[in-house]
Amino acid sequence: MSTQTPNRDMALPWSTRTTNIAHFLTRNARRFADRPAIIWGDDTWTWADLDKRVSALASVMREKYGVRHGDRILVQSPNNNQITEVMLACFRLGAVWVPSNFRQGPDEVAFLGQKAEAALMVCEAGFPAHAEACKQAIPGLAGVISIGVSQFGPSYEDLIAGALGVDVPNADVDRDDPCWLFFTSGSTGRPKAVVLTHGQLTFTIVNHLNDLLPASTVDDVSLVVAPLSHGAGMHQLNQIAVGAVSVLLPSGRFDPAMAWQIVERHKVTNMFTVPTIVKMLVEHPSVDEFDHSSLRYVIYAGAPMYREDQKFALKKLGKVLVQYFGLGEVTGCITVLPRQDHHIEDGPQARAGTCGIERTGLHISIQDDDGNHLPAMASGEICVAGLAVCAGYYKDDEANAKAFRNGWFRTGDLGHMDAEGYLYITGRASDMYISGGSNVYPREIEELLLTHPALKEVAVLGIPHPKWGEVGLAVCVAEEGHSLTEEELMGVIAGKLAKYKLPNHFVFLDEMPKTGYGKITKKLVREELTARGLMPDAGTAS
Repeated sequence: MSTQTPNRDMALPWSTRTTNIAHFLTRNARRFADRPAIIWGDDTWTWADLDKRVSALASVMREKYGVRHGDRILVQSPNNNQITEVMLACFRLGAVWVPSNFRQGPDEVAFLGQKAEAALMVCEAGFPAHAEACKQAIPGLAGVISIGVSQFGPSYEDLIAGALGVDVPNADVDRDDPCWLFFTSGSTGRPKAVVLTHGQLTFTIVNHLNDLLPASTVDDVSLVVAPLSHGAGMHQLNQIAVGAVSVLLPSGRFDPAMAWQIVERHKVTNMFTVPTIVKMLVEHPSVDEFDHSSLRYVIYAGAPMYREDQKFALKKLGKVLVQYFGLGEVTGCITVLPRQDHHIEDGPQARAGTCGIERTGLHISIQDDDGNHLPAMASGEICVAGLAVCAGYYKDDEANAKAFRNGWFRTGDLGHMDAEGYLYITGRASDMYISGGSNVYPREIEELLLTHPALKEVAVLGIPHPKWGEVGLAVCVAEEGHSLTEEELMGVIAGKLAKYKLPNHFVFLDEMPKTGYGKITKKLVREELTARGLMPDAGTAS
């Protein structure tokens, strides 16, 4: 793989050997053989079951399809037990897991497979067009395995059944051996393949357990509410590390009532979410109908949670919220805002807008455009160094050159740190716009607008203006059963913001466009407005 690798001239020959992440499964099968590993509806797989199925799949991949150490395995599937089995089988063989966002189109997934140079594909039966697109687009693809009955490949379950009983040991791995190609969301262009390694992920698992989920044990129960292909997959690795069970939601559209029912039934202790999912969970009437007192950690990431939403969630759930800031390139491992730093009362201790402090073993630096380190409270680009930082982008020297500078990974996010080391994100570098020569950070405007009780979601964009260069456009979604006007919202922010920060335009939508992971990205919002002819014309902007 063409990635940034350390100079090993001075390394001892045995110094970079590390534990294969699949060893967590081996250990659990020995210690907790009859305890549940995965629960999905009425089906349960114990750790012994999971270990046998992973070995059977690894055997099939190796003997039938010729998968070897370092080969990339593309996966197109929603959450199920099989996606976890494929991940662990890849790790066991020393191969590389390449999960897609299952909501992407056939051509998009085919691009991921091309970029990864996939050797094999595992595809859920409901995606025949994806399987066909990948067959046509990926040279050297050995085949496609079908999860469920389909015409495009042999049955996953039949292959597993034919190989049960075969024992496949975990491959020897180096700490810098890739094990996961994590594709970015492509919010500013085509997705890039982030190279995650055995050593890096092992550190990150330990870090997550220390900083996000302290005192986790085999008795914990984790509810999987987000796609396992991304942040929820990292969270599941934490559960595998301690032998805790993961409970999957039923297939289909996210149902808050069903989620709370499962929390009560299985006495769920933790879950990984994004702010939009937390908002859906706590605003649904079912939050008051089911017992959720077993919850210890409701972890949210992917985007900061607006203060008003945070306060409402705390009111409903108590002190269980844990926020972290992190990108795929750092495996979600940059900051943490622990439970004790979440306060329902406003005031200095609430530190409204912070995403927390540096994670254990990570170092954050706020830097200017030239890479100079800035003092407390000075705004600049958030940069990070530490063992959680990825090995680079797969075969993308241009992206690597832009993302790494003087040993620091450049997040592309803007922010500042206070004197105590709490980090505040003011926005993506690409989200900031300049109006009349002054920088405008949309998040400041969004936070204030959301203090209006009838405003559910908002995204502020910079759009061209013939006089000021750029002005703000506020895209708004009202709470169900409510209506809003531009005058009402301007009344919330007028006098509290400088005039150049006030949006010049307001657009009201019934629903905010989101990524497959529930995130609001400015790119997606722009595309939606453009497609619907709602983007104001720069030449006639007032």
